Amino acid sequence: MTHLSLADPVREPLFSGEAGRQTAMAKDILAEAGLHFDELNKLRVLDPEVTQQTIELKEECKDFVDKIGQFQKIVGGLIELVDQLAKEAENEKMKAIGARNLLKSIAKQREAQQQQLQALIAEKKMQLERNSVLILI
Repeated sequence: MTHLSLADPVREPLFSGEAGRQTAMAKDILAEAGLHFDELNKLRVLDPEVTQQTIELKEECKDFVDKIGQFQKIVGGLIELVDQLAKEAENEKMKAIGARNLLKSIAKQREAQQQQLQALIAEKKMQLERNSVLILI
């Protein structure tokens, strides 16, 4: 007994026209019911086109999430760099304020020293005048 498959060239012409119409009708009926066949002829609830779009969307979402992750790393590095620069700027600002205060302090010390020297000069002048008067007497 010979066994013939559906793909057998001997039997194919017998079923090709009728089977094709029946298959098309079955697919239409199933499509109306929301059922579809995929490329492997497995019965699916989703339309193959929708399934393909879903897969593409999933891949695009994964790429997007990866790019967002890279962006977050870059932004994190930038924020860290800006924070470091802000700390350095604050340190330099404090040094500048300290230097300015030191200069003010030195200026005040010089002013006080100048006043002391002027007072000493005035005192020495008075002492000189007294000595000059004593010598004249």
